[in-house]
Amino acid sequence: MNENGAEAYRRFLHGDRNALEELVRIYSDDLVRYVFLYVRNTALAEDIMEDTFASLIIKKKKLETPCLRAYLYRIARNKCIDYFRLRRSKEVPLEEYENILNGDEPDNEVIKRERNQKIYTCLQQLPPQYRDVLYFSYFDGCSAEEIQKIMGKSKKQIYNLLARAKSSLKEIFIREGIGHEELL
Repeated sequence: MNENGAEAYRRFLHGDRNALEELVRIYSDDLVRYVFLYVRNTALAEDIMEDTFASLIIKKKKLETPCLRAYLYRIARNKCIDYFRLRRSKEVPLEEYENILNGDEPDNEVIKRERNQKIYTCLQQLPPQYRDVLYFSYFDGCSAEEIQKIMGKSKKQIYNLLARAKSSLKEIFIREGIGHEELL
């Protein structure tokens, strides 16, 4: 876990308002990327990230272990579940392609965006646990111990989930016709 985040959270619990700004700066981008895997809408992912921090402010929970990151991810995941309970909609907005359609981005950016969209589409086909373990490991750079705390599983279960997730994702890549050169 980020030691600066743990210290900032301790300061926040003791009433330091600047510490909250520091927490948002440290964790907001990672939370938005994580939530985006579920909701596939940047604006909605940002709203859920804000709701996550609102819950943190309201509850002011003292954590048994210094694992604020795991606590934030659990709150965010529960917020996503709540959203889908209320919405039950699976629309994919085209807002993300607005710049591409207007020709505002260079060709290289268009290619990167298309590649990332393919990867996200493939990740969406995975079961939630596989998607989560891959996200935490590769996109967020968490260690097995951190993933264990976030997901509430044993270390062996994390390694098994990671192996199964990689295998399943590879099968999806093959089925979708995505080669190794496209992922680079």
